[in-house]
Amino acid sequence: MAVCARLCGVGQSRRCRRRQRQNQQDQGSDSEMDEEEEERIVGHRRADIGVVGGGGGGGLESDVAATAGPSDACEYGSGHVNRRSFLDPTGTGPPHPQSLADLPPELLVEILSLLPGTALPNVALVCKKFRQIVNTETIWRRRCTEEFGMKEDLRKMEVGGVSSRDLYVKLLHPYRHILGLWQPDIGPYGGLLNVVVDGLFIIGWMYLPPHDPRVEDPMRRRPLFRIHMWESKKATVECMYGHKGPHKGDIQTGKKDEFSTKCNQTDHHRMPGGRQEEFRTWLEEEWGRTLEEIFHEHMQELILMKFIYTSQYDNCLTYRRIYLPPAMPSDLLQPGLFKGTYGSHGLEIVMLSFHETSARATKLTGDPNVPAGQLTLDVDLSRPVVLPDLEQQRNIEELSRLVLGVHEQVQREAEQQAKTSTAADGACGGASADEGAEADCGACSDSCQPGPSTTAPPEAQPFVLPLGVMARNEVYPRSCRKCFYGTGLIAGHGFTSPERTPGLFVLFDEDRFGFIWLELKSFSLYSRLTDHLAHAQAPNMERFEAMLRNMQSWTS
Repeated sequence: MAVCARLCGVGQSRRCRRRQRQNQQDQGSDSEMDEEEEERIVGHRRADIGVVGGGGGGGLESDVAATAGPSDACEYGSGHVNRRSFLDPTGTGPPHPQSLADLPPELLVEILSLLPGTALPNVALVCKKFRQIVNTETIWRRRCTEEFGMKEDLRKMEVGGVSSRDLYVKLLHPYRHILGLWQPDIGPYGGLLNVVVDGLFIIGWMYLPPHDPRVEDPMRRRPLFRIHMWESKKATVECMYGHKGPHKGDIQTGKKDEFSTKCNQTDHHRMPGGRQEEFRTWLEEEWGRTLEEIFHEHMQELILMKFIYTSQYDNCLTYRRIYLPPAMPSDLLQPGLFKGTYGSHGLEIVMLSFHETSARATKLTGDPNVPAGQLTLDVDLSRPVVLPDLEQQRNIEELSRLVLGVHEQVQREAEQQAKTSTAADGACGGASADEGAEADCGACSDSCQPGPSTTAPPEAQPFVLPLGVMARNEVYPRSCRKCFYGTGLIAGHGFTSPERTPGLFVLFDEDRFGFIWLELKSFSLYSRLTDHLAHAQAPNMERFEAMLRNMQSWTS
C-alpha cells in the first residue's frame, strides 16, 4: 500500500485505498507496512527504474527527444506532498485531487509553463500525462517569450510547420550564449556587435556611428549574420555580408565569452566592378560621401587604409564579449555608450564608466593612432574646475592656466606619494612614514582634497570654446553643468609613443559631454547611444573591470 504511494511520490493510489478499506474490514484496524521494509522495497524499485531526470548528457535537444517515445513511468505524476493527508478511510469525503496529475490539463499547462525550459525535459520523464502536457505548444511559446523576449506571433510560425518547442530546443537554447554585446577583433578599429532575438531570427547587428560629424544622429545598423529555422527542421546560419543577399555561413563557439563567424561563400562579397566599385560603395556607406568630396589628403589616406585593412576580415571574424557598465547612485551621470568626434578619424564609440572618484571612457572603436580597447579619457571627479566668465573662456591661455595648474598639482602629489611609499619601505619605519604623509596632506590646499569642491558652480553656467580650438561640430551646447580636470590619450601612428595629456572634461547634460584637448587644441563632443541593448548588463563590477583590463591587453 505505502510502497505504491512512495513510488508515485504524491500519495496512495485508488487501488491501494481499496485494499486498505478491505484490510480494515477484515482486521478491524488500520495496519501499515513497517517503515524499514518500505524503504528497502522502494530502494530496490528505484534502482530498477532509475532516477527521474538522471543519466547521460547530450544537451537539451537530446533530453527533449528522449521524452517522445512510450513511457513506463507512473501515471500519477510527481509532487512532494504528505501522503497521510490524502487518506480518507471512510471514503465518504468530497472528491479532491490526490496528486498534481489529477489537476485539470489547463491548470497543469499554466503551472508547468512557469518552469524554465531547461527543466521541462525532466518533468516529461515523470509520467505519461506529464509528457503529453509538456508537449503543449502553449508552454514552449511562453518560454520563448519570457526567456528570450520574442514578440513575434509564434502561432504563424507553427502554422508553417516549425513548433515553438523546436524553436526553443534547436535555435534559442543552443545559441543563447552568443546573445549580447561583442567587440570584433579587427585590429585597431574594433567595433560593436549586438546579437539579439529579432522576430523569428537570431541576428548579429554591427552598430556603426552616424556619418561624421553628426554626432547626435542615431546609430546605423548593418546585419552581419542571422540564424533561423525557416527552411528546415534545424538551425541554419547565414552570412549577410555583401550585396548579393544571405548565403551560407557558420558559427563556432570555443572559448568562454568568445565566438567566431565564417562565410562559406565569399564570392557573394565581391562586386562586378572589382575593388574600385567595392571601395566606392564602402565609402558611401561608411562616410556618406565620395572620395572627391574629401579634400583633406591625410583624411583620404586614413580612409583608404581602413578599407584595405577591414576588407581582410570579410570572411572570418572573432568576437569577444563586452558588458555595459554597472550604474551606481553616486555616478555623475548614467554610464553607458557614447559616440564622439575624433578629428580626421571620424566618429568613434566609447564606453563611459565610473570608478569611485574617476570617470573613464574606453574606446570600443578605434583608429591607427589610439586603437580600440584603450582608455581614451581619464577624468578626476575630485578635481572640479570652475570656469571664468565668457570673455575669459574665449582666451585659450586662461583655460590652459587653469587646467595646467591642476595638472602640475597632480604631478607634485604623485611625486610626494612615491617618496612617502619609499620612506615607508625604508629604515624609517611605518611611524615616520605616517607622519610624513600627514605633513604632506596638511601642506595641500583645500582644492587638492578628494570630494566635491565647496565652491561648486551653479547647476547650469554659460560655456563657449576658446578661440583657436578646433571642433568638428560648429553647433555645440552653450551651457554646461560641471567641469573637471582629466587626461586624454594621444599617440603616433601605430600606437607609438603613447602619452596622457591634460584637458578639460565638460558635462553638458545627461546625454552629452565634451573634452578639450589642450595640447591638440581640439574639442571632442560625445552624445549618448540611446539604442536598447539586451543581454548586455555586467553581472557585477568585478567582472566589468576584468573585462576592461582584457580589452586593453587585446590591442596593446
